[in-house]
Amino acid sequence: MKKNPFFWLAGITGLIIDQITKYWVAQSFSSLGQTVAIWSGVFHFTYVINTGAAFSFFTGGAPWLRWLSLSVSLGLMALAWWGGKMKRTEQLGYGFILAGALGNGIDRFLFGYVIDFLDFRLIQFPVFNLADVFINVGIFFLLIASFSPSSSPGLKQ
Repeated sequence: MKKNPFFWLAGITGLIIDQITKYWVAQSFSSLGQTVAIWSGVFHFTYVINTGAAFSFFTGGAPWLRWLSLSVSLGLMALAWWGGKMKRTEQLGYGFILAGALGNGIDRFLFGYVIDFLDFRLIQFPVFNLADVFINVGIFFLLIASFSPSSSPGLKQ
């Protein structure tokens, strides 16, 4: 874990935050479809379940998606554990993707669905959760890493 500490920090912290927010939604909302306006007409918390992938693609696809989440999670952990030392932006990128894959994967294995609740109504965007956000943040960090110069000996990143 000392080799890629930001990977593990992002992965574990993101997973905990994702699971706590989903638990909060499940405990705080009395029924599916219930919504609370944070900024009316713009952003709401809306309790929905999703049996598909991010943004409700492949609805009903939970059986194969759970195995995909598990495979991605195990692959990322193997990369961080047995692979070389990564740049900090790569560690964060892969760590956030791990957080999202594990967060939604755990839900798919335990319940057969994920809880979504972030509802941006202004742009009619599908309801999503923090695991989805973490995956996208991870992709953003990997894009930054791919455009940044390779490290030189002696340079700290």
